[in-house]
Amino acid sequence: MKRNKAAKGAAAAPLPSVVTDIPEVKPGQSVALLQELHILTRDGKLNQDSRRKLKQVYHLYQFIEPLLNDVVKDKGAVSLVDHGAGKSYLGFILYDLFFKGLQEEAHRHSRIYGIETRDELVQRSRELAAKFDFPGMSFLPLSVAESTTSSELPPTVDIVTALHACNTATDDAIDFALKKRARHIVLVPCCQAEVASVLKKNKGQSLGKSALTEIWRHPIHTREFGSQITNVLRCLQLEAHGYQVNVTELVGWEHSMKNELIIATYKNLPRKRPADRLKEVLDTVGLQEMGHRFYTGAEAAHEVANEVANEVPDE
Repeated sequence: MKRNKAAKGAAAAPLPSVVTDIPEVKPGQSVALLQELHILTRDGKLNQDSRRKLKQVYHLYQFIEPLLNDVVKDKGAVSLVDHGAGKSYLGFILYDLFFKGLQEEAHRHSRIYGIETRDELVQRSRELAAKFDFPGMSFLPLSVAESTTSSELPPTVDIVTALHACNTATDDAIDFALKKRARHIVLVPCCQAEVASVLKKNKGQSLGKSALTEIWRHPIHTREFGSQITNVLRCLQLEAHGYQVNVTELVGWEHSMKNELIIATYKNLPRKRPADRLKEVLDTVGLQEMGHRFYTGAEAAHEVANEVANEVPDE
């Protein structure tokens, strides 16, 4: 049987420079960038893992884009810090789809900072930013906690994101955002183990004090309840600092089990009630020793007295 030499030697049609007809990819997205991020293959295809990652990042982008617009409209430029950036899928896609489209003056003064502990990923991201001429991107080899005091970051930032920052790294991201007076905070928590370990340690003292302790009596429930109560405490912490908090799903559970999305926007809301509730929850479930990590009523009162002269009274 003769082989078709013409078919064998035919070259594949070149890919367009930007995506126009791949259903899963936003129109206008750089093909070359998605290939360098290993989201698209060299022939412009998506595998199942890449499709899942891209869906998560795009869904998060839909929540972040209006926050970016809010800041740019108010200030003329925007700064965003992405904690636990990893390979910086989110940062690069945000820059490609949003930051590149800003007016010249806004573009010049806007910046994305990627915070990542692994030096090789930081170096790779720096190389990609230079290759694609993304001058408003910076990458720093720091932990989330170290970034809070780093001189390489500005004293205030507009938006803080932390996508799957594991365990207490999410709490460090919250601490960073509060100290940098971020207007918007976007969190997808991951692997919350610290609170569960404290519940387990104190279980012998707690059992029998209240029927509520049945919620975390069994080990599997301790783990699940620990994860749930961690995010509840984080939301109360943010509210005790004057933020309006919304909690929703990031994507369908079939794509990721780490699926809780917390979005907080500073509104200078009354602080006393959420601070009191936070203390009450800590006391009720035997987590008083966790008060140092979360926000206490005394700290809330101190901030109200020293920083918020125009506090709106609780109803």
